[in-house]
Amino acid sequence: MNILPFVSASRLFAALASLTLLVSAAQASAADVLPGPVISVSQLKELVNRKQVTVLDTRELLQSDQKTPNYAAGHIPGALPLPYSSFRGPTDNPGAVIAIDRLTALVRPLGLTLERPIVLAGSGSDPSEFGGPARIYWTLKAAGFKNLAILNGGLGAWMAEKLPIETASPQVTSSSISLRYRPDYMLSTDELIKRLSGSTASRPALIDSRPEDFFSGEMRHPAAARWGTLPGARNFDSAEFFVPNTGRLLSRTQLKTLAEQEGLLAPQPSVTFCNSGHWSSTHWFVLHEILGQSQVQLYPESVVAWSKTGQPMDKEPSRATVLKRQLQGTGVMQ
Repeated sequence: MNILPFVSASRLFAALASLTLLVSAAQASAADVLPGPVISVSQLKELVNRKQVTVLDTRELLQSDQKTPNYAAGHIPGALPLPYSSFRGPTDNPGAVIAIDRLTALVRPLGLTLERPIVLAGSGSDPSEFGGPARIYWTLKAAGFKNLAILNGGLGAWMAEKLPIETASPQVTSSSISLRYRPDYMLSTDELIKRLSGSTASRPALIDSRPEDFFSGEMRHPAAARWGTLPGARNFDSAEFFVPNTGRLLSRTQLKTLAEQEGLLAPQPSVTFCNSGHWSSTHWFVLHEILGQSQVQLYPESVVAWSKTGQPMDKEPSRATVLKRQLQGTGVMQ
């Protein structure tokens, strides 16, 4: 009996098995490149030197404030521009999630793939600025990207270590990536209204991530129709997650201790919101990504959209107070 075909088939199966193991190992190593959702300057430096990561600079290409350097003035070597403003909705609803076709058009020219390790780097100037990279992180993860991290302290931390920057824009080959938003990440205003009108046991806890002046109804976003907060919400300013007077997040241990003290690690579902899904993206990032609280959701349209629905709001000032503010031109964040 001729056993050569059998031997050839055996070798073929062995080769296929080896190839499968190699592919699996390559995929695992790609996933292991990033140490977690937050990356330090020293960790990023090593990955940049080995060309194992794509850095996306989330600062604006043009800055009205001449004191703030933009992408063209200098960026982390190899970084590509992906401005935060390109992820914002229209002026009357800036927290609206951008259409998947628009997101696809943004990332294809950057050569991005779902598996490629990506690090988002903002300016690192302050806690509010961190909300930009956090919102982009949330959007990319909702669209299926798997290996994401944010540079703690942003470009400011990179430059503080006197590491090199460059002004040239890297040349990359566009990708043909296809994207689709995950339904479990999408929480619309209509869906939130429905969830809050259900039984008490099924209602999520609402966390207002804004500074207290917004929560208390003293201030409002210019695109919001009313002052105040969502019904039954409690306040936790997302700036509390940062080292005071910096744009650097506290350590994971410190974040966990703080979240425990503030009752943010409760087992029931919670929804975080702000004016337009900016500050609340930081809240979601810390709880969901760093502390593993999978029951936390982001309400991206936030108060701006909610205030236009006619739904109840807490801490809403009287009509007399509203009229006085309108006449005086106060109480609106410019």
